[in-house]
Amino acid sequence: MEYRNKLVLAPMVRVGTLPFRLLAAQYGADITYGEEIIDHKLLKCERRINDAIGSIDIVEKGTENVVFRTCDQERNQVVFQLGTSDAVRALTAAQLVCKDVAAIDINMGCPKAFSISGGMGAALLKKPDLIHDILTTLKRNLCIPVTCKIRLLNSTHDTVELARRIEKTMVSAVAVHGRRVVDRPRDPANWSEIANVVDALSIPVIANGDVFEHEDFQRIREVTGSSSVMVARGALWNASIFHPVGSPIEVVKREYVRKSILWDHDIKSTKYTLKEMIMHYTSLELPEGKAVTRAENLSDIARLYEEEKYYESINTNRLGVTVTSEFGNFGIESLQDPRTD
Repeated sequence: MEYRNKLVLAPMVRVGTLPFRLLAAQYGADITYGEEIIDHKLLKCERRINDAIGSIDIVEKGTENVVFRTCDQERNQVVFQLGTSDAVRALTAAQLVCKDVAAIDINMGCPKAFSISGGMGAALLKKPDLIHDILTTLKRNLCIPVTCKIRLLNSTHDTVELARRIEKTMVSAVAVHGRRVVDRPRDPANWSEIANVVDALSIPVIANGDVFEHEDFQRIREVTGSSSVMVARGALWNASIFHPVGSPIEVVKREYVRKSILWDHDIKSTKYTLKEMIMHYTSLELPEGKAVTRAENLSDIARLYEEEKYYESINTNRLGVTVTSEFGNFGIESLQDPRTD
């Protein structure tokens, strides 16, 4: 894994799943972070090979609940972000997924009450000794890169000093979100303070915050001097932000739907991501938003975005038989290859 001169998809809860990561990669993302998953949850899981769709699934034991899904296609660019407050537990959790991902990242920036109350996320920013313990434990025992993502501390001096301590653990890179814990998304990111971290470190720094269009990748690099740039909301609103030209949001939504169908994605997560896209441009009270809200399964989503034929072809090929549904009967001979359609 190389962390210099890269465009990076940020970890986003309920969004950074396999279909969206592959969508971002299709448009040019070099590195794609998965959504944060807590170590406690991983300890209740097992690794399974899903031959039906060609994925590797981390599944909650005794259930069919897929906690994390990946595939060989993203093996060299997907980063697994782990939420933890304990070095031994972090290592045990990371060992379950380390053979299937490109790197492990420790979340040290989430300001949500759930994370902080559990001693995770931004709570770690006040515990440099624990940070050192977690990162060095992972570095000693894993054969893939280890990184972390932090926020700005109350003063520039404190942020730089913490970053220097992190660098001493020999991590491969550090991502810096240009906001403090008390800041809200509407507050502007402080790119100049990220620059102070960049100046103090020799390892790659990934700058994060207020990247909303493709040109912002270059702007933030010019201000911060960062090795790479990470984007969250800008990618959620239109994943083609990674491409210099980009694509209309209607095209992006349909491509996301196709990837959700291909990878048999959870309907709740699919709907959540689509609704986030819709809300940025229009309203959930308009026909499209209402239809997504009403959708009960992927076939409903396929119909809404005129991907019925693709849905049928995927399921026909998956089962090896002709499928009958509300879309009608489709014989295998009448369908194009879904991967080239």
